[in-house]
Amino acid sequence: MNKHEGFKTIRSLDYVILLCDDLAKMKMFYERLFEFQVEEGLSDQMVFFRVGTLFLGLRKRGRPYDGPSLPTLSASVQISFRVPPEDVDFAYDKLVEDGIDVIEPPTNQDWPHRTLFFHDPEHNVIEIFADIHPRETLAKPSGAHQVVE
Repeated sequence: MNKHEGFKTIRSLDYVILLCDDLAKMKMFYERLFEFQVEEGLSDQMVFFRVGTLFLGLRKRGRPYDGPSLPTLSASVQISFRVPPEDVDFAYDKLVEDGIDVIEPPTNQDWPHRTLFFHDPEHNVIEIFADIHPRETLAKPSGAHQVVE
């Protein structure tokens, strides 16, 4: 291996960590709503869920480089979970049943995705999406988002 290749050797994204102010609340949200199983936990500071080939980590904010918490109504990240097309609507029904506010209900976007958006307890944006056939998008374009070329 050439020592000068640097970042060119990266082959995948392994894990994502969300910094949390209330780790217990966030853990409960992801366990209950998504039924994710804890893969690994480190006391009251960090927890990891296995999501396909990726780990989703929740870590209590507090390291010197974490910076301050975001304002309450500010999102810091968007996390997207791919599901089969019919499950976008099932997920919406589950959110409504659980009393979780939806940002944008199931929508066929102007690209071949059917999407649903909502917030987790710390206001990160969560997207549930499915790949759909372009003919479905063109039949009922949402106009909600414009693709920039």
